Amino acid sequence: MLQFPITRGDAGGATEGTFPSRVSERLAEFLSTARWEHIPADVRHEAKRSLMNFFATSLGGCKDAAVEKAAAVLGQFAGSATATIIGRSERSDPLNAAFLNAMSANVFDFDDTHARTIIHPTAPVAPALLALAETSHIAGQRLLLAFVLGVETECRVGNAISPGHYQRGWHITSTCGVFGAAAAVGSMLGLGGERMKWALGNASAQASGLVETLGSMAKSISVGNAARNGLVSALLAERDFFGPDQPLEGARGFLRVTGENPDFSCVTQGLGEHWEILCNAYKPYPCGVVLNPVIEACLELSKEPGLIVSEIERIELIGHPLLRERTDRMHVNSGREAQVSAQHGVAVALSRGRAGLAEFSDACVADPALRSLGSKVSFVDDASYALESARVTVHMRAGRPALTRFVEKARGSSERPLSDAELEDKLRDLVQYGASGCEPEPLIRAIWSLERADDAGSLMPLAAGRGLTRPASS
Repeated sequence: MLQFPITRGDAGGATEGTFPSRVSERLAEFLSTARWEHIPADVRHEAKRSLMNFFATSLGGCKDAAVEKAAAVLGQFAGSATATIIGRSERSDPLNAAFLNAMSANVFDFDDTHARTIIHPTAPVAPALLALAETSHIAGQRLLLAFVLGVETECRVGNAISPGHYQRGWHITSTCGVFGAAAAVGSMLGLGGERMKWALGNASAQASGLVETLGSMAKSISVGNAARNGLVSALLAERDFFGPDQPLEGARGFLRVTGENPDFSCVTQGLGEHWEILCNAYKPYPCGVVLNPVIEACLELSKEPGLIVSEIERIELIGHPLLRERTDRMHVNSGREAQVSAQHGVAVALSRGRAGLAEFSDACVADPALRSLGSKVSFVDDASYALESARVTVHMRAGRPALTRFVEKARGSSERPLSDAELEDKLRDLVQYGASGCEPEPLIRAIWSLERADDAGSLMPLAAGRGLTRPASS
């Protein structure tokens, strides 16, 4: 177990010359000295679960229109084709492959979620590592260690500025993800403490992404950039491309600039004792994580004999204020927007009794009956509700009794996690949806055995596409 003595300033980090002045240094020291033997068994296993979910969502999203367009543009300027683009038959250079694979992983909003920050941790980190692994001979343990450290970094940085960072309009997966990718690649490169700090500094110069882009293709740009720019940040640091001494805690550093009242202790307190990856969760539905309990409740209600969709008068959602803040989107015009729309998610789950990728497609969004039903949704904010809980009450016409369901802990949350077998099934299902031609079983076996692999780069060709196209009806 790694432990570092902490000198605490106040919770907001206003004290100069004590703990807040050494946040970046202490984090870099931890990252550069961590070893595989320091990683507990449950953390090791969770890393492989995260990668299983990552390949599942990447293979599902590999031929989305946003990925297709980005691949076509970047392909005109790509370098040596040494890296796999997941689910696709073409290859690219490592930087562009990292960008495209991060896009694919996150494009359907079906990827993993860190509960406290709502960061999607794996999409920015894994693609950077996997792209580099294909150009170097990297053992599986070394890649897994780097992955764990990258997730630790981005989530701790996110903890320090949550929830104000997201509320101010920053897309936290992108802004914090670039630090995770830089830290992970820095670990895999074996950077010492000073160069690791430079990698974080280089990342701080590229941390960007706006909540305003959610529901549009532009959201995927900053997620792709987080992976690619994190990889660049560490590679530059390896060549002595130096950054600021205090990229995180400096007077004009990332935490102070993008956080309202950052808690610097979140970055370093308990390093090597508490692992943020154990707070990671995997979605059963392709939508914003705050919608999970709502959709689960609606799916249960859809089976009620007393539910007659045509007789619904009003649908009331009670949940944490973030439910309304992030998903009150009545007029959506695409499946991409529907992923963060409670109105659409409620309507489709109640009326169709399903909530898969097909239910969040452009064609489904265009259904006027769903739009009409979604207009009957109303929100009640209740800060006592956890993010993983919600109550849905369906009020019926003609004196029919109301129907209600309360979900205390949504399926897929850290309290009710998807099992290993369910994650495998998710990968199989999304391989089929993405129509890549990838064979899921060899990939599943390789992920579980990655800890014993001599060459982590051998994992990626198993996820390559076979030149198939998705049917037009999908």
